[in-house]
Amino acid sequence: MAHDIVFFLAPDDKTAASTRLRGPGAAFRSVTCRFIEPDSAIAEWDMYFEEPSADLPPLERLLEWAWPDWVTPPLNDGVEVFALPQRLTRALANAGSAELEELAGRWSARLRSDDGDDMTDDDLPAVLREVAQLAVSAVKTGGGLYSWSF
Repeated sequence: MAHDIVFFLAPDDKTAASTRLRGPGAAFRSVTCRFIEPDSAIAEWDMYFEEPSADLPPLERLLEWAWPDWVTPPLNDGVEVFALPQRLTRALANAGSAELEELAGRWSARLRSDDGDDMTDDDLPAVLREVAQLAVSAVKTGGGLYSWSF
């Protein structure tokens, strides 16, 4: 499980890749959370917008879903930089508060079923709302939404 996760805005993949060694830092507008797996979160969110439902889909269905692309090749140091799919970025940017609350509930249920008491203590609905605000900026500027984790 990733310890530190930062969702951040960058103008392009090359710029996002430049964050690999030190993280996005203060130079990038970002949202930080802890103790989630960013790739599974991204896949869960994407699946929700493509197949909306408050019900938790089977884990097998999630594992078959298209997972995010690495911006930099993975190495053995545990650092990962992912690009959120453009369709997900647009969906997050256009989501209403009810959709975000429903998604946060579903995402929380998935994490609770996977991690139990080891689940993050972050306010997941707040994290999701803040990531959606980043998505609005990404759509307006033509940039991308990324995650960096260690």
